[in-house]
Amino acid sequence: MKMLINVAETVVADALRGMAAAHPELTVDVENRVIVRRDAPVAGKVALVSGGGSGHEPLHGGFVGPGMLSAACPGEVFTSPVPDQMVRAAAAVDSGAGVLFVVKNYTGDVLNFDMAAELAEDEGIQVAKVLVDDDVAVADSLYTAGRRGTGATLFVEKLAGAAADAGMPLARVEAIARRVNDSARSFGVALSACTTPAKGGPTFDLPAGELELGVGIHGEPGRERRPMMTSREIADFAVNAVLEDLRPRNPVLLLVNGMGATPLLELYGFNAEVQRVLVERGVPVARTLVGNYVTSLDMAGASVTLCQVDEELLRLWDAPVSTAALRWGV
Repeated sequence: MKMLINVAETVVADALRGMAAAHPELTVDVENRVIVRRDAPVAGKVALVSGGGSGHEPLHGGFVGPGMLSAACPGEVFTSPVPDQMVRAAAAVDSGAGVLFVVKNYTGDVLNFDMAAELAEDEGIQVAKVLVDDDVAVADSLYTAGRRGTGATLFVEKLAGAAADAGMPLARVEAIARRVNDSARSFGVALSACTTPAKGGPTFDLPAGELELGVGIHGEPGRERRPMMTSREIADFAVNAVLEDLRPRNPVLLLVNGMGATPLLELYGFNAEVQRVLVERGVPVARTLVGNYVTSLDMAGASVTLCQVDEELLRLWDAPVSTAALRWGV
């Protein structure tokens, strides 16, 4: 497989050096693997820290900045960051108002963030945690007990980040983050496997002419494999899988997310089909975001995330944000 890298061992460090050069508004500690908004800590403001294995960019480092995360901790490819990274990040951004850890539900992430919370509290940092577990595809997977954390991570980080920037206290920011997670569901589809730099080839076998319905962001198995389907058929399956679980009574935020190798031409066409299904099911869409945001290296495919919102959550979504990957209202 051809990859735009030097050697597999330096992929993450090289990417962080490039990110630092492109975004002077961030402080990027390449050696310790921590990305921090340059103005942190912000006096009186709750800080948000997240992280996870690299390979899902722009999650999480691309969401560091005003209106979203205060810091992010990138691990090795598809590997959880370690507690020392998380504690270092929390210490860098804590203003005394507390820190919220946003954790995707993967076993390594959960264990390491739990340990980091204990270590940070020993250093006098008040910490709260929210677990993101929005994937309806499977109940358990190779890396999780319970649902996987996927596209709703973006919604949690954006809405809780806006709440923190509005000056809300830690308990309120945590409550909003939990409400967002409880109101969001996702479903992903893979058209091809992803390729890790260390392996240099596909991480799982997906025969030509087949797709994986309900794939995880590390290539974990989904519900079933089928012969290739049209965009219309995939939208019917994915949206209905989400709505069977979510059953929204309010308008929704919609994320049509690429897995890393799907062109925008295809994603916008897929969005048209997703919107068609939602109209047919009587679900109003308040806002739509289309693009590659929670990726799986070079996997071809897409995921659909819906988040039910009320007036407060919609205001938080529309609030200004200025990060490498999301920017509006500024």
